Amino acid sequence: MSNVRHGFEGKVIEVAVERIIASSQISKGLLATSKYKTILSSIAELGVIEPLAVFRSHRRLGDYDLLDGKLRLQALKDLGRETAPCMVSTDDEGFTFNRHITRVSAVQEHKMIRAALDKGASEKRIAEVLRMDIRRIRERAHLLDGIAPEAATILKNRQAVPRVFSVLKKMKPYRQIEAAEMMVAANKFTATYADLILIATRAEALADDAKRKKKEEISAEDLAKMESEMERLRQDCQAVEDEIGDTMLSLVVAKSFMARLLRNENIHGHLRRHHGDLLASLVSTMDAIAADNRVTERE
Repeated sequence: MSNVRHGFEGKVIEVAVERIIASSQISKGLLATSKYKTILSSIAELGVIEPLAVFRSHRRLGDYDLLDGKLRLQALKDLGRETAPCMVSTDDEGFTFNRHITRVSAVQEHKMIRAALDKGASEKRIAEVLRMDIRRIRERAHLLDGIAPEAATILKNRQAVPRVFSVLKKMKPYRQIEAAEMMVAANKFTATYADLILIATRAEALADDAKRKKKEEISAEDLAKMESEMERLRQDCQAVEDEIGDTMLSLVVAKSFMARLLRNENIHGHLRRHHGDLLASLVSTMDAIAADNRVTERE
């Protein structure tokens, strides 16, 4: 595990707003939307609950390139705040960050609301600021009650609907973890799919207060939903199988081209002297492609 590289530095830091550089400007139209107004009022009342994601700039010492949080940064500027809480990324690839980190998930929303409550904000005030029904605030605040921490971690960045967690609470902790892993593997985070897993769960893996449907109690509607979910899953798997061959071919061709370039002593020497980290990363990627290709050929 010592070779695992963390995506962010170990702690959240305060960065001067003027030293955070966004890659593009926000349109006036976006600033007039209800989404931005909600963010603005939320920060004004509760502060920044979810830190901005930044990277230490190579262009100017002391500056930070913004990877995620453009609207929060603009809201801080409009409110006249001098600093912003930031997570410092070890990767400056904003596309990669935004591609793999989904927008606020149910677990993240829960943590944001819990953080606001811990700061002394009332449920009523949070509901007013976020323009949500107070019952929804209470539901989100207790979303993870009875959920195994490992299952919550697995689903923290996934767009699982809140009812998924209600279904998971009917299972024992180890089964919750299994169910979360199954949902990730299938890329299915719907309540229907969670119900399907619940129905297939053995009695001994259910929570003590959960009532499992008996075989005769499974309705035709339940069966239809299960069949529909399994068919979509089959189609998704087939689509992946169809695409993986073409993707691997493209990677192998690219690897062969880069291998020829690196055989040039001038190019290899320049990279070794001036871009050692880039060269090591490139060689590691090429080795991984070669290994994956050998596995594919054996299969």
